[in-house]
Amino acid sequence: MSIKTNKFILSEIYNSEKFAVSGHELVNLLENYLSSNLSDPNKAAIPYTDPIEMLAFWQKYNKKDGNSIYKDFIAKSTQVHNPKYIGHQVVPPAPDTTLASLLGAMLNNGGAVYEMGMASNALEKVVIDRFKPYFGYGSNSGGIMTSGGTLATLTALLCARSEKGKDVWQHGTKERYAFMVSAEAHYCIDRAVKIMGWGDEGVVKVPVDSEFRMRTDLLEGYLTKAKQENIRVIGIVGSAPTTSTGNYDNLEAIGGFAKKHSLWFHIDGAHGGPAVFSKRYSHLMKGAETADSITVDGHKMMMLPALTTKLFFKDEKSSFKTFNQEAQYLWENDQQDWSNAGIRTFECTKLVMSLRYFVLLQCYGIEGFSAFLEECYDKGTMFAHMILQNPQFELGTFPDSNIVCFRPVNCTSLMQITKIRKALLEDGRFYIVQTVLNGNPYLRVSIMNPFTKKEDFKTLLHLIDEFSLSCP
Repeated sequence: MSIKTNKFILSEIYNSEKFAVSGHELVNLLENYLSSNLSDPNKAAIPYTDPIEMLAFWQKYNKKDGNSIYKDFIAKSTQVHNPKYIGHQVVPPAPDTTLASLLGAMLNNGGAVYEMGMASNALEKVVIDRFKPYFGYGSNSGGIMTSGGTLATLTALLCARSEKGKDVWQHGTKERYAFMVSAEAHYCIDRAVKIMGWGDEGVVKVPVDSEFRMRTDLLEGYLTKAKQENIRVIGIVGSAPTTSTGNYDNLEAIGGFAKKHSLWFHIDGAHGGPAVFSKRYSHLMKGAETADSITVDGHKMMMLPALTTKLFFKDEKSSFKTFNQEAQYLWENDQQDWSNAGIRTFECTKLVMSLRYFVLLQCYGIEGFSAFLEECYDKGTMFAHMILQNPQFELGTFPDSNIVCFRPVNCTSLMQITKIRKALLEDGRFYIVQTVLNGNPYLRVSIMNPFTKKEDFKTLLHLIDEFSLSCP
């Protein structure tokens, strides 16, 4: 009896006709989600619900059909395709890339070894090779894809350790290593260093200037100080841009410093690396060609679903030194070629990421990525100018990109800024976040949707102005 029951259940789970019906219904739901968010000015960006209430909703949930579940899940989720979603650095994915993700999930071809990811691994090399010249990289360069910028950064720093340090992988070390970073660098740098066991002293934080860029004039002094404390600096990280302010470090100056002292130069271009595709904004990445490694997230400024990250290496051979271990059931030792991704990545089972890039490249070319970034960056400049022209608000710093920090002039304490953001959350029309610059709290937006309009910014400022009236 149980055998028949099991066969019935499994045949239902894998029923192709049922899948086709459910798939069409889901696509219709997503089409409505997309069109309503892009066309309905009254659509809320976030249907905010208290965490306890949200948990209770799903704990008591009793609907049994997939499409009811999908419909409710959409309704309860933050609407990243809404032009008034201007919160975190999460892009509204291009519809074609979500279809590519569905295909990748259905085929489920993990890319650690070539046989399990034949099409995906080949496309990964094709995509990396198409992108790398825009960063100034030549024929000896290469790269990999991995699940997110944090993992890519850790991979790059491990590679730097292999190149510039001793044979830590095999023998460990008691030597005190460190990377130099901007005081405004993303937390993933600090996290990577801590994972490698270097502690707080493994991160040499260099102060920033009034525009929150690394002060390159201080680099020599900080390097000398580290040496005096018997800390061996093996690399330096440039931010492109910083997460809080959206401003780019002087990558050219950092690259020159790294070359002078034979340091590994890594660029955290997770957000702003795609500026290289734009003629108007490529100057922000000047100096990228001198970097030993560069991280770029596709799920930030390249219209791809999370998590989809590229890690470029100026010398592709360096990437094979990151993980010096044997796994003979997967690949032959020292089999250094592009087709077996597991040699160079943490993931032994890797998502099909390359198809997401490839479909946009084939259908729209580099111009598609350029158009997206330029629209968003232009609107960052537009909004910054609106702040400057409004006496009720002040700007944290003028941005290079689509990240803008600002606040009402009459609400400058952390409690007041937090209160305003909470009011916006509960209102639901807009979703924004907050940050702290030099100890001062600011509201912060990341303009990730090219369809956000000037009228949306006006409405946001009007709302914040109303909420700030209650500031003590």
